Amino acid sequence: MPVNSTLAEEAWTRYANLRDNGHLDFVRKANRCEDFFFGQQWDPADLKYLKAVKRPALTINKIISTMSNIMGEQIYNRTDISFKPRNEGATAEVANALTKTFMQVSDNNQLSWQRSDVFADGGITSRGFYDVRLSFEDSLLGELKIEQLNPKNVLIDKDADQYDPDGWNDTIVTKWLTVDDIELTYSAADAKLLKGRGQNFTPYGMDMVETGRDRFGLSAMRTGAFDQDDPQRLQRDIRVIDWQHRKLSKVEHFANVRTGDVRLVPQDWDRERIGLHLSQNPDLTVIKKLIKRIRWTVVADNIVLHDDWSPYKHLTVVPFFPYFIRGRTCGLVENLIDSQELLNKTSSQELHVVNTTANSGYKVKTGALKNMSTGELEQRGAQTGLVIEMDDISNIEKIQPNPTPTGLDRISYKAEEHIKTISGVSDYALGSAREDVSAKSVLANKSSGQTNLAKVVDNLGRTDHILARNCLDIIQEYYTEERLIKITKDQITKETEEIRVNEATPEGTIANDLTLGEYLVVTTSQPERDTFEEGQFDQAVRLRTEVGVQIPDRFIIQSSRLRNKNEIIAAIEGDKESPEAQQEAQFQAREREAAVQVVEADGVKKKADAQLAMAKAQAEASGDGGAEQAQAELQLKAQEIQQNYALEVEKMEREFALKKELMDREFELKRQAQEQEQALHGDRLGGGDH
Repeated sequence: MPVNSTLAEEAWTRYANLRDNGHLDFVRKANRCEDFFFGQQWDPADLKYLKAVKRPALTINKIISTMSNIMGEQIYNRTDISFKPRNEGATAEVANALTKTFMQVSDNNQLSWQRSDVFADGGITSRGFYDVRLSFEDSLLGELKIEQLNPKNVLIDKDADQYDPDGWNDTIVTKWLTVDDIELTYSAADAKLLKGRGQNFTPYGMDMVETGRDRFGLSAMRTGAFDQDDPQRLQRDIRVIDWQHRKLSKVEHFANVRTGDVRLVPQDWDRERIGLHLSQNPDLTVIKKLIKRIRWTVVADNIVLHDDWSPYKHLTVVPFFPYFIRGRTCGLVENLIDSQELLNKTSSQELHVVNTTANSGYKVKTGALKNMSTGELEQRGAQTGLVIEMDDISNIEKIQPNPTPTGLDRISYKAEEHIKTISGVSDYALGSAREDVSAKSVLANKSSGQTNLAKVVDNLGRTDHILARNCLDIIQEYYTEERLIKITKDQITKETEEIRVNEATPEGTIANDLTLGEYLVVTTSQPERDTFEEGQFDQAVRLRTEVGVQIPDRFIIQSSRLRNKNEIIAAIEGDKESPEAQQEAQFQAREREAAVQVVEADGVKKKADAQLAMAKAQAEASGDGGAEQAQAELQLKAQEIQQNYALEVEKMEREFALKKELMDREFELKRQAQEQEQALHGDRLGGGDH
């Protein structure tokens, strides 16, 4: 686009206004928090002084271990995004298709890793950001692209007081680009105009925000003399201001006269397409409504690279703030800085006291030393085996060091405890609990410690919801063509699933039409798959071994982390439709039937024993004499013998039948295998004749 100094000045003025009203303060805080996270915790002037006076400056970085534990908790807990129908025009089938489309978007953008990076940005600097927009790099149809932004390059509306960007008036993303980047993204003419402007110092060219760039290389700002010749066009020295701001505009909307729903008419729809849509939906009409639309302006120096209405309903920036109260953000590192400094200084002081105890100094009479000078004694005075030659032993005296201050070691201990208390990461969370503490107590204390991070996790879920909402709007607006969605259902087995969306059917309808209906975003927090499966497997094994619940083998294998679970289950269960499997099933059924009959026979025997005992008791109680009693006992005994004999015969017959059936089955399998081997051998011989 041509030079437009008026519009460029408006963008740069807004940029400077946001920069000087809060953003620079955030950048300074973020830099300090990052330095402490990476272990750069001493002021350079203090380090220089301590080095000059030969005093230690220890850095015992507890912040990185504390934050690593918190970031590990985030990694092991993921958010599952799904969509549910919201109105009568939405269906469960389309909601399922939208859910799988979002899964594909997540896979394409490696969202799980980006989520961890954004969480780390927020935890350390107090702000993390996504950027959500369409990209046409890999597909002419356009695909959703989600990127992580450097929080120091995102300037938020200074009057905003809401977490959701829908309540912000504007936002600016500033970045440094090369000439090639300008040509690729915008136009060759703009790149030609901007070539070489990175070396000037116009009011638009440089400012103090980027004096410390977050790059692999040097952080100092490069000068024009250093950058005069750049034949490879690789140096990022052109600042670009990407400004998204809301402006009033009266635009056309589709209005449903029956339900009252209102939706913006897409910008690229002509009158013919609008009329066709109205004819297909008699409940719709078109109205003009005054709304706040997003204007998208991109400038570099006084060149306007882009200025048009945004194609999206929302700002492309999606924030994450660990703690947010009315426009004020707070991370997890900034409150640990003072305790970390206290730990470093007290530990350094302890070491200094120990060093002075070992070499507290000497009092020497002038000229008393024979084998060294006073300077050499100063350097070597603490060495083991030092020999000092004197003219008189009474002319030297070792200075007695001051005693170690009482409670110095307690201060460093308290500093460590302050870090644990403020962060909420206790010894139990770090896995450093005492050995005499029970496992249940460890788990209970660890679980209660996670409550301290409940608000941080809740805000991360809020960010996930905003991200999914923005993606949903872009998908429904621009995923209008027929597409093949392919997702990985199971990360362990790599099982995939395919689904077609916006597919035209022979009946003239559209299957899985993503553009129709309104849908709710449902976010569900769940453990990382590996951790979740470990817990499920452990519970299944304990239920089976400790409680006695007979969980089938297939469910235990499914909850394990074995690589080829499906193949193992298939190998154990076999092909249920094969003749061998059916014979095995019949054999097991007969075996169970025989076992039931044996149990029933045992019951009959026990009943006969009970009747015999009852008859004896009745005979003894009646006292009728020996003949009748003996006769009754003999009859009962005979019945018992006959029943036992019948049971034994029946049991032997069944066992014999089962063994015979098993032998017949084995013989049949061997015969089939032998026939297959003979047939294969014959084929080989026949092939040799040719």
